[in-house]
Amino acid sequence: MIRGPGRNGQHRGSLRVGQTVDVIQKADQRSGKTTRGIVEEILTNSLTHPHGIKVRLKGGIVGRVAAVITDPEKKGIE
Repeated sequence: MIRGPGRNGQHRGSLRVGQTVDVIQKADQRSGKTTRGIVEEILTNSLTHPHGIKVRLKGGIVGRVAAVITDPEKKGIE
């Protein structure tokens, strides 16, 4: 996983549909477990959110973005 400046998922402008991201689902907030997927829809309307922008991944998983993945190989995603 490669994260750069502005790639922490708190800014809506750094997210695009089709990007690979790690999200934390509501049920996993205590453990911090992340789930990797491809953004299908951006659900948060505000420009920023301190806990991460909420997105829906392909497959229907909803969570807040913990990291934007910039690794061109997108390991673990098909």
